[in-house]
Amino acid sequence: MKILVVSSWFPYPPDNGSKVRAYYLLRQLAQRHSVTLLSFAEPGEGEEEGAQGLAEICDAVRTVPGNPFKPGRPLGLWGLFSALPRSYAQTFSPAMQALVNEMSGSYDVTIGLQLGAALHLDRAYTIPRLFEEVEVTVMREQFISQPQPLKRLRYGLTWWKFARFMHGFVDRFDASTVVSEAERNQLMQIGCDVRRIAVIPNGVDAADLNVKAAPQPGTLIYPGALTYSANYDAVRYFLADIFPLIRRARPDVTFTVTGTTDGVPIRDLPNREGVIFTGYVPDIKARIAQSGVCVVPLRLGGGTRLKIIQAMALGTPVVATSKGAEGLAVTPEENILIGDTPRQFADQVLRLLSDDALQARLSANGRRLVGQLYTWDRIGPQLDALLTETINRANRQDGRLARRPIGLAAWWEVGQKTGRDTQ
Repeated sequence: MKILVVSSWFPYPPDNGSKVRAYYLLRQLAQRHSVTLLSFAEPGEGEEEGAQGLAEICDAVRTVPGNPFKPGRPLGLWGLFSALPRSYAQTFSPAMQALVNEMSGSYDVTIGLQLGAALHLDRAYTIPRLFEEVEVTVMREQFISQPQPLKRLRYGLTWWKFARFMHGFVDRFDASTVVSEAERNQLMQIGCDVRRIAVIPNGVDAADLNVKAAPQPGTLIYPGALTYSANYDAVRYFLADIFPLIRRARPDVTFTVTGTTDGVPIRDLPNREGVIFTGYVPDIKARIAQSGVCVVPLRLGGGTRLKIIQAMALGTPVVATSKGAEGLAVTPEENILIGDTPRQFADQVLRLLSDDALQARLSANGRRLVGQLYTWDRIGPQLDALLTETINRANRQDGRLARRPIGLAAWWEVGQKTGRDTQ
C-alpha cells in the first residue's frame, strides 16, 4: 500500500522518545509498503545526515520549518477564552496544511504521528486516516494533582477544553493508537469510541538484546532530557529525597543524567555531589549498558517509558516508581524493582548494588520480557495489521463518524473520578 505519514518530529537521528518511535515505525512500514514522509523540522534537521538517514526507508521526504511541541507565539487573552485548546491554536501550521492538501489525494492511508501532525489531517476526508500515539494523561494529571484552588481551576479549564476537543477529534479518525492500555482507558473516560483505538506499545531494536557490557560498580543512570518537565521533576525528586539516602550508605555511588539541559536551572537542583550531567549524547546505549542501575523515579507523565524497556534490553536492571513503570507488562521482583517512597526506592537501589545474583536475575528476565513483547520487529506487524483493518473498515462503511463532544458536567465528573482512582 501507499502510505502518507505526517510527523510532529523530524525522526532522524532518533535521539529522543518521540523520534525513536517515529523512526522505527517508519522503518517497519517501509519493509512492506511505499512510504512518503511530511515532517516538521527544526533548524539543522532535515539536512544531509537526516535526509540520507530517511532516504533509505522513505520514497520521499518533505519538511516544514518548526516543531508543534515548541510553539513560538503567545496567545494572550484570546487563548484563555477560546474554546479551542492551545495545542490546536498554537501549533496549527498553514504551510503543513497546504502540503498535506497537495499530497494526500493519491495514497491508500495517511498517518499522523502525534497530535501536532494529526491536526493537519482533520480535513483529509478522502482517504482513511490513523491518529498515531494519542496522549491525554499529562493534561489530566496537571488538573487532578494540583492542590492550589486557583491553579486547579486554571488547569481544570485547560483539561476541559482539551478533553472536549480530543473527544471529538479522535472520533473523527478511522482509527487511533495509544502506547498502553492505561492510556486507552483514559480516552474511554472522556467518551472516545475505544473500538477504534488500538494499543501499539513502544519498543526497542532487537539488536539491543545482544549488547554485552560490563557495568561499572556503583553507577546509576537516568536517561532523559531535563527540558521535559516530567524528567526534571523526577531528577529533582531523586536528588532531594532519594540520592542522599543512597550516598549515606554508599558514598562511592555516582549518578549520571543524560540528555540536553539547555535552559534548565541545574544549579537549583540539590545534592549534586557525585552527579554528572552529560548534556546531549548522540547515542546513550553504551552509557546505559555500562551502568549498574537505571533509576526511573517518575511521578508525572503518561505513555510508557521507553527508557525502561531500553535499559532492560541492554541488560541494565531497573528501579522505578509505580508511575514510572505504568503501562508496561512488568512484574516486581521478577524483572523490575519498585519503590514508591524515598526510603523504599533507596533501599531497592542499595539491594541491587550489593547483590550480584539479583542483578543477574533482573537483567536476564528484563531482556526476556523485552524480547517477547517490546521489539520493533514484533510491534511493526501489529501496526501493519491495524492499517489493513482500517482501510477495509473505511471502505465498507466510511468509518468517519461524527461524535458529540463531552460536556462540562461530564468533564468534571471524569476529572474527579480519575483523580480518586490514581490517588
